Amino acid sequence: MGKVRPGWRPDNLRRQREAHGLTLEGAGERLRDVARAAGLAVPAANFQTLWQHEQGEVYPGPHYRRAYCLLYRATEPELGFRRALPNEATKLGFTASSEPHDGSHVLAVERALLQLVPGTEDIDGPGVQQRILDAWKRRHTGGDPNRPTLMMVGGYAGSGKSEFSRFISQLTGWPVLDKDSITRPLVERLLVAMGSEPNDRHTDLYRNRIRPLEYQCLLETAYANIDCAISTVLTAPFLAEATDPRWMRRLINRCEARGVTVVVVWVECDLDTMHEYIGFRSAARDSWKLQNWATYVAGIDLELRPVVPHLIVDNRLGAAISFTDQVRLVFGTVFL
Repeated sequence: MGKVRPGWRPDNLRRQREAHGLTLEGAGERLRDVARAAGLAVPAANFQTLWQHEQGEVYPGPHYRRAYCLLYRATEPELGFRRALPNEATKLGFTASSEPHDGSHVLAVERALLQLVPGTEDIDGPGVQQRILDAWKRRHTGGDPNRPTLMMVGGYAGSGKSEFSRFISQLTGWPVLDKDSITRPLVERLLVAMGSEPNDRHTDLYRNRIRPLEYQCLLETAYANIDCAISTVLTAPFLAEATDPRWMRRLINRCEARGVTVVVVWVECDLDTMHEYIGFRSAARDSWKLQNWATYVAGIDLELRPVVPHLIVDNRLGAAISFTDQVRLVFGTVFL
């Protein structure tokens, strides 16, 4: 038997497959098609693997779970992968459609944006949701009354911030600037040149001499967009930056001077989900974290929050990312 997980009911997965009239072989074929269309990596998806999932011998990895949810148009709690979070939507009832965007499409997006909840009382959550919705409408129908937005999406490694950033980008058309994508080649060469190894992300050398340069590069790239009044999504941990009042004030002041609104989004996650996603993505830069998980976790503060008004995305147990997958399904290939 696989590791016991709270709320895991493998028999739900079998019942869903049978309700759809699928054999194990047929479900595997459909699962591969769904995963391919959504850009998910689902190794093999053969009937033996699906059988192990349904028998509770192997707990499905994150991309398998996402693909199952898309295939059966159900949530993780519905499929028995876990318990539902408080107030989590567990019955979606979305229907994919190739028709022009109508009220049902707007409703689907509005429901997804409800994942953005205020993390502080002094932030206009509905206003941010409306800004994203207006940008999506502008992309397809024209017209956006809002001024440009710089959205900072932060959180610990493996929290789901990159995936959520891509979702916002797909809705709005705003470009995503990811710190790792922008700086990794330079960081690796610089670390080697300074006598360390390319995947060092935990020593004082990295933290004190390299990391500040990473964020400087990210911000300078963002400012190039800001100076052109281009709405942009930034994704990085921002663990030190979002909790530093002076750093945040400098950023906000520069953006405000150019008529750009700064929105800070914090992705909340649990340790098990972070560990799972870090292990799944198999990035070399994460090797130290996985090999020294207890030491790494000792430095994590799950209560850490930005010092400025911000929004929270509750991605504990992968709940928010699962929901965004369902919204993508509504639109088919519109923004996949």
